[in-house]
Amino acid sequence: MKNLKKQRRIQVIAVAVVALVAATALIGYAMRDGINFFRAPSQVMAEPPAPTEVFRIGGLVEEGSLIRGDGEVVRFNVTDGGARVPVTFSGVLPDLFAENQGMVGTGRYINGVFEATEILAKHDETYMPKEVVDALKAQGVYKEPEG
Repeated sequence: MKNLKKQRRIQVIAVAVVALVAATALIGYAMRDGINFFRAPSQVMAEPPAPTEVFRIGGLVEEGSLIRGDGEVVRFNVTDGGARVPVTFSGVLPDLFAENQGMVGTGRYINGVFEATEILAKHDETYMPKEVVDALKAQGVYKEPEG
């Protein structure tokens, strides 16, 4: 009788471990496209990602680079002071999007151009995403907001 209880307990533990491993694998598989890594323009130029990789890029919109094309297509360069990456975006830009302002874009780097699917701009006069501030500080370009 004791041997049967011990065997049942081992079976229950084994099934629980298998279920836990399967649940973890399913969660990881479901989140594989939902995790976007942040890269600064210098990192993108030093080690270009694969065209299939979706990631976030951030920095300052380079002054004089903003070109509004036909329809909703917009082209500009994003820089962290060390490198610049050309960006194309088809859609409506946020209201606070402007040259020399911080931005973060999500998309893919294809044939030397970052093709953004989403563009985020700072939400007030002083805010800038932490990743962008860190990248700009690393290049020595960051300026503390006034006020």
